[in-house]
Amino acid sequence: VQLQASGGGLVQAGDSLKLSCVVSGRTFATTGIGWFRQAPGKEREFVAAISAAGNAKDYADDLKERITISRDNAKSTVFLQMSSLRPEDTAVYYCATSSRPFFGGRSENNYGSWGLGTQVTVSS
Repeated sequence: VQLQASGGGLVQAGDSLKLSCVVSGRTFATTGIGWFRQAPGKEREFVAAISAAGNAKDYADDLKERITISRDNAKSTVFLQMSSLRPEDTAVYYCATSSRPFFGGRSENNYGSWGLGTQVTVSS
């Protein structure tokens, strides 16, 4: 399984970004996907998750007002739309495939394959 995250970059506070994660080597339509992030000096944390069919979604409590996760199964791609970005959103953002059927939820332990991540830097 390979995951390729993209769409990160350097933005200003208040800007928006849309991250993408392309998955190959696995039946994408039956795989839940999660987004996580890791800021410098901090542990990796849950951001959002989406079920295989896209009908179940979960968001980190402190981010849910500013982010939206979606997927295009025809393109084997999951998206993370982020708005009103803040300097504290600066992190490497990772996507991962669930090792549990259809939906991985919030725990890193439920995800088996990870991409290399994409850097998001928000300047004040």
